[in-house]
Amino acid sequence: MSVKHALSRGLELGRSVFQLGLLKSGVRVAAKLRADRFRAGPSVRTAQPRAFLPSRYRYYRTTLRGLAAQLQSAGFGRRLAGGSPRNRAVFLAFGLGVGLIEQQLEDDRKTAATCQEIQAVFRKKRFQSPLKPSFTCGHKLEDYIIGNQIGKGSNAAVYEAAAPFAPPTESDRKSSPVQMRDEEEESRPTRFLTCCSLRNFPLAVKMMWNFGAGSSSEAILKSMSQELVPAGPLVLKQEKKQLTLDGHFGVLPKRMSAHPNVIRVYRAFTADVPLLPGAREEYPDMLPARFNPAGLGNDRTLFLVMKNYPCTLRQYLQASTPGRRQGALMVLQLLEGVDHLCRQGVAHRDLKSDNVLLEFDSDGCPRLVITDFGCCLAQGDSSMQLPFNSVWVSRGGNASLMAPEVSTAVPGCGAVIDYSRADAWAVGAISYEILGEQNPFYRAVGLDSRTYQEKQLPPLPSGAPADVQLVIRLLLRRNPSERPSARVAANMLHLSLWGRRALANQDSAGMRKLADWLLCQSAVVLLKGRGGPGGNGVEAELQRSFLSNLDLEDLRTAVGFLLYGREQRQARITSA
Repeated sequence: MSVKHALSRGLELGRSVFQLGLLKSGVRVAAKLRADRFRAGPSVRTAQPRAFLPSRYRYYRTTLRGLAAQLQSAGFGRRLAGGSPRNRAVFLAFGLGVGLIEQQLEDDRKTAATCQEIQAVFRKKRFQSPLKPSFTCGHKLEDYIIGNQIGKGSNAAVYEAAAPFAPPTESDRKSSPVQMRDEEEESRPTRFLTCCSLRNFPLAVKMMWNFGAGSSSEAILKSMSQELVPAGPLVLKQEKKQLTLDGHFGVLPKRMSAHPNVIRVYRAFTADVPLLPGAREEYPDMLPARFNPAGLGNDRTLFLVMKNYPCTLRQYLQASTPGRRQGALMVLQLLEGVDHLCRQGVAHRDLKSDNVLLEFDSDGCPRLVITDFGCCLAQGDSSMQLPFNSVWVSRGGNASLMAPEVSTAVPGCGAVIDYSRADAWAVGAISYEILGEQNPFYRAVGLDSRTYQEKQLPPLPSGAPADVQLVIRLLLRRNPSERPSARVAANMLHLSLWGRRALANQDSAGMRKLADWLLCQSAVVLLKGRGGPGGNGVEAELQRSFLSNLDLEDLRTAVGFLLYGREQRQARITSA
């Protein structure tokens, strides 16, 4: 029997054995190989899991084939062809190994194809705007009715607003919105907008503070162009769309597609700064000289029109503590929003609970929306790497929640800050607040992102789901190459929330079970989208986002992290 014939027979035998499950040792070999991919040790899982894990099979296959070719060229084939059955079994073993591995690779190809088909279906279903067209209006400040101030930051004030041709309903007219707002402000230390107020003022107008951008519309738009990154297609007047908006880094800022967990700017325009309610008391220094002789503001500035939300995440957490499942869903929403930014080549660079808005779906589940893009990095080439050749280059916003690779960066010739996983690190820090704990990087705890060690992180609440705790710990790793991407971290929570059965037994058929689960999830989500219960809720939105971004290697890496975490927990229980 020639080497080629032996390998051929071994290959056929390997495929048959694998398909029929007749040879337990062969199945154990395949399971061992899969375990190498799923349960990669620390050096594997922390370095580059996506690049390494799929290459293990190819390595085994190439090694087996290469060794067989070397034996053939060395003449061992002729000597073993007429030898004992044991010698011929050597080549059968090679063929069996190649057959098992090739069968597994074929399963992976089928699973990858399934992921691509599901992704294609859900990417066609674009996210729809949460506002009705009648709620938005023109590109002038006079086109809007401005209400009371609902927020103020370091660079803008936000007011509730309405379009005049979207009148309140009969139920809204039964009570005075101004009176209800006053009562709410007196009774609540944290200002939530009432349902009546939101119905009468479904919009929010953000007035930027203009210190040095000049008073021409073109200069203002160029200086504040980062604010337009989450803008819709009709945000500017037709004649303004031709402006070259250079942004802070000398490049054209990107425009992002809509996402349920990212704010949408519907209109943007420049106008003279008005004297709005509370302006002299709340921000006198930001007013122009015609209102305050000592004011530093210019006469004109940028206005942004968005949807009005009841409160910020910080305000909500001051009054409420989410339950186990709600907390996991809230962390997952932030990860989905950050993943969307990364896919669009945008780094937010100022994530904090004040910059996350919140509303509730029909089931009462909080829906989180990332806002305030004034500090974002949005380069025209989609690069998330910023040349850091001078101390005058801005690292971003809130210094307390800068990822270690950002806060420790040293400016110099050729220095670059990579923001690709910086926002995911910030989500890990904010997750402490969502779970009812102090943010470890704020003054109350006092950790510094420049110097902290991972063992110094305070313990998470014992009542928090174990997989959520694992995700947070991984996100707060100092080394970004050891940190999962926002997509992988989101996949981990998706699998933990909805795919626990698919993870129960990750043997040689594990990926096939996972593919079957993905198909079932797709069917359920599609049925919900056709008018089923919960079709427009937070959970349905999250599932659609997950399915529209399916990637086999990201999914496999998430499985690997989850299994690794569960093995570590089991080891601790056993040792105790």
